[in-house]
Amino acid sequence: QVQLVESGGGLVQPGGSLRLSCAASGFTFSNYAMSWYRQVPGKERERVATVGTTGGNTNYPDSVKGRFAISRDNAKNAVYLKMDSRKPEDTAVYYCNNWNSGRHYWGQGTQVTVSS
Repeated sequence: QVQLVESGGGLVQPGGSLRLSCAASGFTFSNYAMSWYRQVPGKERERVATVGTTGGNTNYPDSVKGRFAISRDNAKNAVYLKMDSRKPEDTAVYYCNNWNSGRHYWGQGTQVTVSS
């Protein structure tokens, strides 16, 4: 059974940095790409980062490119999202994601609030 557990959210000032973590279990972690998404109330969930199986390939939408960095540690079955130069519009619930066996798996989400 796939399980994803996020941690690391909280309140951060504009311009500050934050790192989110996701602990994965229930599948062969090193065989799958992993992603982070975010969602604000009333809007669709938005993908913000994807990392390939070895960590060498990453992909970001323009909205976060240059500010967010995704990484993974296959020995720890963990994926991370470092967010720099935070903006108020980055306020959202952030979700760890795995596409596996034809469906999405999600963690419970972690709230990130950017505010002074």
